[in-house]
Amino acid sequence: MRFRLIIEYDGSAYNGWQIQNGQLTVQGEIEHALKQIFSDHIGIVGAGRTDTGVHARGQVAHFDLEYQTDPGKLLRSLNGILKTDIRIKDISLVNSNFHARYSAKLREYHYCIALQPTALLRDYSWHLTYNLDLKRMNKAAKGIAGRNDFTSFCRIKSEVNNHFCHIKKAQWLKKNDLLIFIIQADRFLHGMVRALVGTFVDVGRSKLNVADINDILRDKNRSLASQSAPARGLILEKIFY
Repeated sequence: MRFRLIIEYDGSAYNGWQIQNGQLTVQGEIEHALKQIFSDHIGIVGAGRTDTGVHARGQVAHFDLEYQTDPGKLLRSLNGILKTDIRIKDISLVNSNFHARYSAKLREYHYCIALQPTALLRDYSWHLTYNLDLKRMNKAAKGIAGRNDFTSFCRIKSEVNNHFCHIKKAQWLKKNDLLIFIIQADRFLHGMVRALVGTFVDVGRSKLNVADINDILRDKNRSLASQSAPARGLILEKIFY
């Protein structure tokens, strides 16, 4: 029997999603909680690997059991064991051909920039004092739409077969004293969204030109893009199937 989890977590205390020996991770904590319930190791598969310090509102994962269990009871048990910075929002029984990672069509991330000091969002936003030109940032965001090679916007040692991603949406919005970057793609590379945000900020403060985005993409050189934005402002918002 295959079960799907929808998971929300504050990534501040964790070394990312993916389980690592000797490191505190979100996947590791959930697998540990499942072992307490079923007295057996149950591996879970996530839709995407969030980096150290990155948060999620709609992470999706699946796991298999050889016997029946009540999803509602399991939901309550897991949330009773897990720390309060990880919450299981939903558990449902799904078809055995569902795969949290490979069945996903799109992934959506949000990045939050605070234009004024904030107490409530200090752990979930990047506070900037620069004057940022939103129109320039949105013009730059349009430059990454479609299918492109994002070598310039990922970690140099990323172990992937290719660096192509198809961007379906990339847009900056202003909500009061916040700037929200919304990006949807079929896949994301390690550190890609944070590198994009850092580069768009430099466009917004006129350190880079809008046209530079195309040049950075073309040249496939990480050193040409800007410094990555801090992890705390990034949230994995939703997975589309």
